[in-house]
Amino acid sequence: MRESGILLHISSLPNKYGIGALGKEAYDFVDFLEKSGQKLWQVLPIGPTSYGDSPYQSPSSFAFNPYFIDLDLLAKDGLLDKEELKKYERNDKRVDYGYIYNTRFEILYKAYLNKHIYQAEFDEFLLNEKDWVDDYALFMVLKIEHHNKPWNEWYDNFKFRVDHAIEWAKNEFKDKIEAYKFYQFLFLKQWLNLKSYANSKGIRIIGDMPIYCAFDSADVWANHEMFQLNDRLEPIFVAGCPPDCFTPDGQLWGNPLYDYDQMKANNYSWWVKRVNHSLRIFDILRIDHFRGFAGYYAIPFGDINARGGHWVDGPGYDLFKAINSSNPNAEIIAENLGFITPDVDELLESCGYPGMNIFQFELGDKEENIPLKKKYKENTVFYSGTHDN
Repeated sequence: MRESGILLHISSLPNKYGIGALGKEAYDFVDFLEKSGQKLWQVLPIGPTSYGDSPYQSPSSFAFNPYFIDLDLLAKDGLLDKEELKKYERNDKRVDYGYIYNTRFEILYKAYLNKHIYQAEFDEFLLNEKDWVDDYALFMVLKIEHHNKPWNEWYDNFKFRVDHAIEWAKNEFKDKIEAYKFYQFLFLKQWLNLKSYANSKGIRIIGDMPIYCAFDSADVWANHEMFQLNDRLEPIFVAGCPPDCFTPDGQLWGNPLYDYDQMKANNYSWWVKRVNHSLRIFDILRIDHFRGFAGYYAIPFGDINARGGHWVDGPGYDLFKAINSSNPNAEIIAENLGFITPDVDELLESCGYPGMNIFQFELGDKEENIPLKKKYKENTVFYSGTHDN
């Protein structure tokens, strides 16, 4: 089966409130895809963004970006006043993240004050998503209360999640915490409606999952034991890539590395939950930096570049066996680009996932007379460009 589609992030959709959203313009894009014979719409990660506004450095691997909630749909539902929204209209050609950050939560809180309109649905959401939304909402509120400092700079009782301090915070900031949960409910409601519409038009949505978590995230804060941290909860090694002809110092990403021994002891339950959660949201999931599951590059925490790193064996097929056992129909695309070694090819073959090729690289190959059909195997996804360009 051959299909084609377009990679377009939600933030790039036109919208009069300063950033793309899940409303009319998103539905119009689905209609465009259908009329042009496309079958796939790929987005970038849809998690909340933090410092730097990169979707690949999110405060949660499970939560959604509240910026993408469509305000006109909220007004239509009676949660916001349509006339009052006019003062937030913008004519920007690019996203002004500073403006969005300083105004969007003010608007969304007004919608939260009318939560009774969806109280029954919201209560059901709280029950179904408890596993991740409780930690995420508490994390975001505590971060604000600590003047947006990263969690490792919070008061020790909160940094180390001391029980009595966590219970105090849940009571003290109950309203603010519930508001953050409501924003997640609103996004999910709008997203699932959009996805259902896309699916009805024969369009499937491809999601994008970064392999690593941001250090300053609810994931790391709430699951210390799943990461390579010391007794002070500082990273021991961090992620990146070794030096090459493009980057003599290598790439120092700074994400904490997983403790795969600990994860294996509980059959990779955190990863299984993460993938299953994503495959409820998307029809197909692209996993970034797939080679990191075969072997990952570990750089000592505190190094100023990636030169001092070393390769470590990853979890290999053991991890994907657990994922496939939990979700045998999972459709996953492996981003197998970069420094590829035989163990990466073997892992991809074992998983049976399609890998990726980039036209820009392949068309420059010296074997110009070999047809692509003979040169490349089936079960491959070709891109004209990726999230990197």
